[in-house]
Amino acid sequence: MSGDHNVLDGAVPPAQNTKIFGHEETLEFLAMAYRSGTLHHALLLEGPAGIGKATLAYRFAAHVLSHPQPDSAPETIGDPDPDSPVMRQLGSGASHHLLHLARPVDAKTGKVRSAITVDEVRRAGHFLAQTSGTGNWRIIIIDPADDMNRSAANAILKILEEPPKRTLFLVLSHAPGKLLPTIRSRCMPLRLQPLNDTQLLQGLDHLGLAGQDPAVLEAVVHHSRGSLSNALLLLRYGGLEIAEAFEQILRDGPAQSRRVVHTLADTLTARDRETAFGFFVDYAEERVMEMAREEAERGNLAAADHWALLSSRLQESLATAASYNLDRKQTIISLFSSLSRLSAA
Repeated sequence: MSGDHNVLDGAVPPAQNTKIFGHEETLEFLAMAYRSGTLHHALLLEGPAGIGKATLAYRFAAHVLSHPQPDSAPETIGDPDPDSPVMRQLGSGASHHLLHLARPVDAKTGKVRSAITVDEVRRAGHFLAQTSGTGNWRIIIIDPADDMNRSAANAILKILEEPPKRTLFLVLSHAPGKLLPTIRSRCMPLRLQPLNDTQLLQGLDHLGLAGQDPAVLEAVVHHSRGSLSNALLLLRYGGLEIAEAFEQILRDGPAQSRRVVHTLADTLTARDRETAFGFFVDYAEERVMEMAREEAERGNLAAADHWALLSSRLQESLATAASYNLDRKQTIISLFSSLSRLSAA
């Protein structure tokens, strides 16, 4: 009961991944909490996209399903055996004890929907009803919960308020501030940190992508911000060129980089560039906010306010374009024009 339609080219689906990089303390805590019988029924796994939250969730789910009696479970969570019955079931999406909720595919268009809908959450209710009375663990992974629309969030809240026995929720979130406060209050938060450079390179090596030119690898590590999925986007989806073009525009100013702006806009709006455009949106939003944080840390509050305002305007512009399905090329050009005017002001 899982879906891998959001997995990037070159990545290993979390349900099949037997390797995880980083997060040792979190895994140690989960192993101890489960063994001692003190595990909270709903865990909120927080952290940036692409750092291994889903892989960790599946790893812990495999641990629980492989050792259904907590007091006899191992004290540590090791690499799972890919040939074990539990891992084969999880990897094929055939486990009757785990439900993976993510944005569904639209049957008419074949594209992934923009949100996790209430119909998906109703699947959780059916899943729990069908498996009641078996005495087995039921695990629901929400991946990520940020994608739930309002109706879906309210529906999952009702289940979280009165969870059946031996039910475990693994709620993933890239931006927990977007979740309903009532959902956050019913979950135990576990903050996962971005990967360090060594862990990121280990992850790329595991995927067979470490054999790059050293200068390329250095740039990928720099721009990925500790996210293995970002590293894949940088290497496989033209993300490195997008990031470097964005940095050049920030450095030189949109007015002096008109050709770069138009080339970038053409690149991002070409056919079958949805993933690249999504990377641009995420990278631009995070990069501008990062500049605001850096200025604040230096004590330059006026500059920090300036970049925070740019970040807010950027997010508003992109959100409006998405809501009204505006022309993306013009949106990108207008975006940089707005940044130029605000910078001049």
